[in-house]
Amino acid sequence: MSRIGKKPIKLPESVDLEIDGKTVKVKGPKGELEREIRPEIGVEKKDDTLVFKIEKETKRAPAFLGLERSLSFNMVKGVTDGFEKVLELHGVGYRARMEGTTLVVEAGFSHPVKMETPDEVDITVEKGKIKVSGIKKEKVGQVAAKIRDIRPPEPYKGKGIRYEGEEIMRKEGKKAVGSE
Repeated sequence: MSRIGKKPIKLPESVDLEIDGKTVKVKGPKGELEREIRPEIGVEKKDDTLVFKIEKETKRAPAFLGLERSLSFNMVKGVTDGFEKVLELHGVGYRARMEGTTLVVEAGFSHPVKMETPDEVDITVEKGKIKVSGIKKEKVGQVAAKIRDIRPPEPYKGKGIRYEGEEIMRKEGKKAVGSE
């Protein structure tokens, strides 16, 4: 059985949780999220904790137990603290700006790249850094990955868009061969 799935989720005082059949609704200071729990997994609220258990024994039920617990934990964390990813621009002339709800990135192409901001995510730009934040962890990570894909860091000079703190494995360039 999943070790993660066995752990109960402690609910903060600022979070309201409602279980309606197989639907879990979480409401907190940052917003409200809801998701459907898989049929082989059961969920119940005991005092100020959320406990998951396997209701229908199947081959993949232990894996789904851990998955459902992790997704529910991310919902609770999202409505209380939220999630944030920070991207850095490295390169001469690389810059980003917001035009209304559109992110405009100049990353060494002949034209600026424009990207619309999804509803669930907030994007802010400050001095060479792009901050992507929201209450859905999956959506924040997906939008940050799309921004990074505009110009991923290259291994020779390290230019491009990278996550804050990301280490780029640098390669050595070609060497001139001396004549003997």
